[in-house]
Amino acid sequence: MKFSSKVLYGMRAMLALARAHGQGSTFLKDIVERENLPGTYLEQLMVPLRKAGIVQGVRGARGGYTLSRPPAEIPVLAILEALEGPLNLAECPKGSGCCGNPEVCALQGLWAEGSRALNDLYQGISLAALLERQQVKESAPSLNYSI
Repeated sequence: MKFSSKVLYGMRAMLALARAHGQGSTFLKDIVERENLPGTYLEQLMVPLRKAGIVQGVRGARGGYTLSRPPAEIPVLAILEALEGPLNLAECPKGSGCCGNPEVCALQGLWAEGSRALNDLYQGISLAALLERQQVKESAPSLNYSI
């Protein structure tokens, strides 16, 4: 399974909003500049996140985007599903390469177990926990071995 640029860019934008949580709205152009993301594309990504109730758009001079609830209450899974849809490793029996008989197919059960494990993993990690991981990485000294 490989995540699309929608997820990669969307998650970076969500981390930026989590970092600014409680400080008012954040302009999308500020996220674009700070994260070096494509602006028009990021605007498009905000639509499904808004529809899913994860972010709120604020109009006007003090407009921008904010999280709709605290980062600790937003599981990573909700963001992923808003951007990409349900996380399934394989669709049986419809997908190409499937045997067409899921009742006797061990692979169908294996794909379902993998999908459940992924969903459980991402459901158990909040946006706040992800932000903490990011801040730890940013504060760790980077080693430079140049000669």
